[in-house]
Amino acid sequence: MKIHAIGGYNEVGKNMTALEVDQDVILFDAGLFLPAIVGVSEREKIPTEKGMRALGALPDDVYLDNKGLREKVRAILVSHAHLDHVGGIPYNAPRYNADVVGTPYTMEVLKVLMEDAGQRIKNKIVPVPVNGTYMLKGNNQYKIEFINMTHSTLQCAIIAVHTSKGIILYANDYKLDNSPVFGDKPNYGRLKELAHIGVKALIVDCLYAPDDRKTPSENIAKELLEDVFFSTTHQNAGMVITTFSSHIARLKTITEFGKRLNREVVFVGRSLIKYCLAAQRIGKAPFLSDVKLCTYRKQVDKILSIVNKNRNRYLVVCTGHQGEPGSILDRLAKGQLPLRLNSEDQVIFSSKTIPAPINEVNKEQLERRLKKFHVRIFDNVHVSGHGGREDLRDLIQLTKPEHVVPSHGDLKKLLAGANLAIEMGYKLNKNVHIMQNGGVLEL
Repeated sequence: MKIHAIGGYNEVGKNMTALEVDQDVILFDAGLFLPAIVGVSEREKIPTEKGMRALGALPDDVYLDNKGLREKVRAILVSHAHLDHVGGIPYNAPRYNADVVGTPYTMEVLKVLMEDAGQRIKNKIVPVPVNGTYMLKGNNQYKIEFINMTHSTLQCAIIAVHTSKGIILYANDYKLDNSPVFGDKPNYGRLKELAHIGVKALIVDCLYAPDDRKTPSENIAKELLEDVFFSTTHQNAGMVITTFSSHIARLKTITEFGKRLNREVVFVGRSLIKYCLAAQRIGKAPFLSDVKLCTYRKQVDKILSIVNKNRNRYLVVCTGHQGEPGSILDRLAKGQLPLRLNSEDQVIFSSKTIPAPINEVNKEQLERRLKKFHVRIFDNVHVSGHGGREDLRDLIQLTKPEHVVPSHGDLKKLLAGANLAIEMGYKLNKNVHIMQNGGVLEL
C-alpha cells in the first residue's frame, strides 16, 4: 500500500492524495489553489486544463503519469463542496476512466459549477448519501464510506476506504461540532467502530493544528451574529454582510435574523447563488424561499438602486469576504454600484481571512476603501470550520490509527500536526509521516 501526496502538502489548497493498493489507485479530492485565480474575474472563463495548469491552480497529477499510475485510477472520491477540494474536478477528472463520487450536495455543487462555466466531463458523477456506502470494483473490491462530519458546508464527509490491508481514513476537512445549527453532529459511533476494526492510516487536516484550542461550535457564530444584529443595529442603518458562499448554515442564520429585523433579505453575487442553487436542488435550503437571489448585472443594479433609497428595509448578503477583486463588496467599496455607502451603514464580515498572502493584501485594501465611507465595520464575526490542535488530538484518540499523515497546509502546519502525534506516542518517520507534494509513503 502506498500513499502519494499530490497537492495540499506544501500549501493551503490544491488538495489531492492518491492511495495505491496493488494494481488500483483511488484519488481523494481534486481541488483548486485559490490564490492562483484570485483577481481572475468570474466572468473570465478558463475552460481548459492547460489554462488552469499555467496559472498554477491545479494539483500536479501529471505525477501519476510519470509513475505509470494514471491508467490504474478507479475512482475520484470528493470529501466536500469547497473549491480547494472539488474545484479541480472539471479539469482533472477527464484524464481518468473513473467515477467521481461524493455526497449529494458535493456532487450537486460540482454540477452547478460546470453548468455555470459551460463544462462537461465524461466521468460518471455518483452521489452517495451521508453515512452511505459505495462499492468500488478494480482488481480488488473496496467498500467506501462517506461518514458524516461537521465543517463549514453541507454534507462534509470523512472518507473511509476498506482495503485488505486495513482502513484508510481521509479527514479533509473537519471540525468536531456537537451542536451544529444545520445537519447532524459527527458520526462518532461509526468512527469508533472503524477504530475497533483497525485504521491503517489517518490522512488529516492540519490547517489549524498550530492553534492551541478546540474550534467552537457553529452555535457560537450564531450568538456572535445575534449580538451584532440586535445589540448594535441602528434602526435606519444600511446593513451589508458577507460570508463564505458555501456556508449554508451561516446563510440560514443570517436570513432568520434578517426576518426578525423585518428586513427583506437579498443575496447578491455569482458564487453565492451557485452554492444556494445546489442546496435548493437537493432540498436542503428551505429558508431560501424568504430570500431574493440576484446574479446578473441588471438584477444587481436594480435591487441595489432600490436598497439605496430604502436601506432600513433591506439586509444585503454579498460576496467579497476575502476582498476578492470584482466581488460585490469590492465594487461597493469602489463606488461602482448603485448602493452608496455612508457613515451610518454597517458592514459585517462573518468570516475570517484565509491565511494566504494575497487574501491578506486584498482584505486590507478592501477595508481601507470601506473606511473612506466611515462605515461601521464588524470583522471576524465567525467561528472556523477547521479543527484546532485539541480537535486533532480527539480525532486521533477516537480513530486510533496505526499511522498519522498530516495534510492540508504548508510545512509549519504539518509539523504542528506531527508534533502533536509525537506527543501522543507516535514516532516521526515510523508511524507519523511528514509528506510534501510529489512524495510517496509505503506502508
